[in-house]
Amino acid sequence: MRFTLTFDYLCPFAAIANETVLDALDSPGEPLDVRFSAFSLSQVHLGPDERPVWASDPDGRAGGVAALEWGLAARDHFPDHFRAMHRALFAAKHRHGRDLGDPATLALAAKEAGLDPAAVAAVVAGGGPARALAADHDWAASTYRVFGVPTWITERRAVFTRIMERPASPEAARRTVERLMDLLEWEQLNEFKQTRIPR
Repeated sequence: MRFTLTFDYLCPFAAIANETVLDALDSPGEPLDVRFSAFSLSQVHLGPDERPVWASDPDGRAGGVAALEWGLAARDHFPDHFRAMHRALFAAKHRHGRDLGDPATLALAAKEAGLDPAAVAAVVAGGGPARALAADHDWAASTYRVFGVPTWITERRAVFTRIMERPASPEAARRTVERLMDLLEWEQLNEFKQTRIPR
């Protein structure tokens, strides 16, 4: 299975989807070929004439944007630590309630992922992650009209989803991913949205 999954650390549904895929990657079975692609929710809310979030003053960037840069620094420069960093940044926001705009939060996530926070900060300061964010976001928006996260992208389709709960095991996570991939391949299904959540 080959697909791209978008993320923004601000979104709880992106946390569930991305953690599900991370768990599925740890399960036995056919290898998954996954690309994790950043998509900025902060950028989506700007007007067409406003300065892009990745071009704003580095010291004044929104917390979600700073977290994306740290995640992309791990993805592109420390790939062996990316999965751990990805988990740590989602956990910082959605499990521990930490402020993603606080440099101490980002440094702690890097340390939890086995990285040297100063090394990650240096990569971010070099501007590469900001350029990667711009490229990821623009690719998703212009090629597939992505409007939010998490969006699952295959060669032919892009589908926005909301998984309500993270599966309880890597095997269950794999089944969830396989079910979603089956739905993505069924091109006759365009919309499927519950009118209410039966809970």
